[in-house]
Amino acid sequence: MRFSFMPAASVLIASAVVLAGCRPLPASKPEALWTAEERRGATVFNQNCARCHHPTTTRPLNGPGLQAITKGKAMPSGTPPTDERLTSVILHGRNMMPATQLTDNQLSDLLAYLHTL
Repeated sequence: MRFSFMPAASVLIASAVVLAGCRPLPASKPEALWTAEERRGATVFNQNCARCHHPTTTRPLNGPGLQAITKGKAMPSGTPPTDERLTSVILHGRNMMPATQLTDNQLSDLLAYLHTL
């Protein structure tokens, strides 16, 4: 009789991969500590982004959750979360995300807010 440990090994490998990806995310900046710019950015977010993105979880809504979006090595798309890349995605859209028309001040405030997540 031949015994194969492949199914058990596959489960162990898959579990290790899942557990490696389960690191806790950095905490969001407490709202009580927000600057005026970050507070205005939260308003911009609520008016333009909240219908598709959760700000304080990675759980998707219509788009990905944005918790710690600027604190990781990559956004859900795989690209680095630089202000330049975020600006491009916000203003021009990407895949299912539509372009968002914002003034320079609104964009600056929104980026400041995204850094608090």
